Amino acid sequence: MDSIDKLLAELQTEYKEVQPQQQSKSATAKSFILSSPKSASFMDNLLAEIKADFAEEDAAIELKRQQELEQERIRQEQIKAKQLEALKVEAKKWLAKVDPLSSEGLWFERFAESYPSKLEAAIEYLRNNE
Repeated sequence: MDSIDKLLAELQTEYKEVQPQQQSKSATAKSFILSSPKSASFMDNLLAEIKADFAEEDAAIELKRQQELEQERIRQEQIKAKQLEALKVEAKKWLAKVDPLSSEGLWFERFAESYPSKLEAAIEYLRNNE
């Protein structure tokens, strides 16, 4: 029993020594918690800066995407314009070649009546027959 009493005494001594250390740690934690309004403000500012950076990056990405879309639209318009020019050349050749008194020529005369010009009618006719 003597050895048990010694062990208990040692444990009590150790416990009493550890307790003041824990109190100093909790005091440090309290001082940290008390200073948290300042750090919360700092964290809010930091988060606001990060959000602003991401928003700025998103805006830059969106602007680049819009520019790419606009460039693609312009490119498509240029392709269509070139195709129309090629079709105009082909329509002029076809108009020069068609016999106005043939069945195709007579049909085309009737077809062209609803268009502002024979060239536009020929373009539409060739476009539909491609």
